[in-house]
Amino acid sequence: MKAKTNLDKMKQFLASGKVYRRSDFTEMTSNVDRNLKALVDEGALKKLQNGLYLAPKKTPFGEAMPDEDELLSRFLNDDHFVVYGPSMFNSLGLGTTQLYDKRVVFNRKRHGEMKLGDRKYHFYRWREAPKSLSKEFLLVEMFNKLNELAEDQGDVVNKLKTKLGEFNSAKLYNALNRFGTKSAQKKLRPLLEENKNVFA
Repeated sequence: MKAKTNLDKMKQFLASGKVYRRSDFTEMTSNVDRNLKALVDEGALKKLQNGLYLAPKKTPFGEAMPDEDELLSRFLNDDHFVVYGPSMFNSLGLGTTQLYDKRVVFNRKRHGEMKLGDRKYHFYRWREAPKSLSKEFLLVEMFNKLNELAEDQGDVVNKLKTKLGEFNSAKLYNALNRFGTKSAQKKLRPLLEENKNVFA
């Protein structure tokens, strides 16, 4: 029986739809880059970014992209991040209606615009990052990005005054303290202090 080559072992390791880092293969072969190139050339892997690969998953509609959380956690090598689109600000009920074709990753490691496979992301680095998305975090992040939005800032602030009671006070202060920029702090903190009576 023919002995398995290192390339064969790497192929056997792959699961369709999964994302891999170069480091996942370093113990399987001394020729990692050569073997990875061979796997890419034959279609067993797809290169998403330097050092990041996808084992393609075929569907009746074409090649499926991996789960977004898995893709980003493997790319960042960290699970402390949240991903959202600015269109999600519309769910806060503050009068915003614009739709944005943009994905933002609030994280601890990367900054700038990067493409992973066919998806484009805007990475925003902060000293820490939440592990889940809450409406309190979304509100703070909306104020972090307020100057970038198409809506009238005054209208948003006035609408928020009537909606503050729908937010959890402790979670909102915590999100502002941990994730708010100086600009967001300057806009939001006086507003919260002036309207403390609306919180239960």
